[in-house]
Amino acid sequence: MTVSPASPASSAPLPITGVPRTGLPPYAVVVGDPARAAAVAEFLDDAKEVSYRREYRTFTGSWRELPVVVSSHGVGAPGALLLFQELAQAGVTHFIRLGTAGAIRRGIADGDLVIADAAVRDDGVTGQLIPAEYPAFGAPEAVLALQRTARAAGAPHHRGVVWTRAAFQPGFVPLPAEAYERAGVAAIEMELSALYVFASTRGLVAGGALVVDGANADELVDEEATGGYDPHRSVVADGVARGARITLDALRLLAADVPAQAGETR
Repeated sequence: MTVSPASPASSAPLPITGVPRTGLPPYAVVVGDPARAAAVAEFLDDAKEVSYRREYRTFTGSWRELPVVVSSHGVGAPGALLLFQELAQAGVTHFIRLGTAGAIRRGIADGDLVIADAAVRDDGVTGQLIPAEYPAFGAPEAVLALQRTARAAGAPHHRGVVWTRAAFQPGFVPLPAEAYERAGVAAIEMELSALYVFASTRGLVAGGALVVDGANADELVDEEATGGYDPHRSVVADGVARGARITLDALRLLAADVPAQAGETR
């Protein structure tokens, strides 16, 4: 039998992100910043950069013998969704977004980790994919894996709903921030609801771990002292490094299919 060579289309990398079409591990950490992808990859054994196109920078390696992918998706849900789609096409089945967020709920400090049970779908893209009534929720096994590894690390962490918002800066439309604070929404960020909707509608597993880089509700950021919003402070960097280990350990739990323990709740 003669085997025909692969066609250029089948062997070429995927068109938007440049990731390989095959051979990626099924477990992925996704982050916003390409530099953060490189920083997380530093934790891996045998880390290798496999693609870098636009904002999409992707590494493979292993964490405690588990093969993983680390990839960046840039800022905002529409572009992030392209990464999620192409990673899934390449074989990824489990996603955890390691990102940053502004705190809304009182009592959450800069550097703390917010583990997202679900997300408000104000992302600007999922409404074009599925009716607004469809919820954006994390896979329970991913949420509990993150909670377990955060507890094991002794890391300050919180669980709850987050608000995924398309616009970073406020404009002329009044925002429902006060209502969301009263409702107990924990934090605000820009991509997670797209990941949750994408994963749940395709039978994939997704979770979200967000490091707080601005504790707005408690006014812990002194604008005169810091110049306002500053995500580059050491308290945030330390939280992201801690969150990277927590996220990678959570993927190991998911790979081992460790069942939830009795009493593991919010």
